[in-house]
Amino acid sequence: MIINGKEEHIATPITVAELVELRGLRADRVAIELNGEIVPRSERAETQLRGTDTLEIVTFVQGG
Repeated sequence: MIINGKEEHIATPITVAELVELRGLRADRVAIELNGEIVPRSERAETQLRGTDTLEIVTFVQGG
């Protein structure tokens, strides 16, 4: 699986929501793109990942 441009070995099956939790990310502060398509927050728990997938995980930060 390619995550943010780097090949990573992630045990599958795993959902997008499980991967977010596994990485210690706040679900409300990330956007997930799976194979070029945004995964809506409401679909993350049902969206299964495969070893051939490409993900982009973008974390939103606040600042001033």
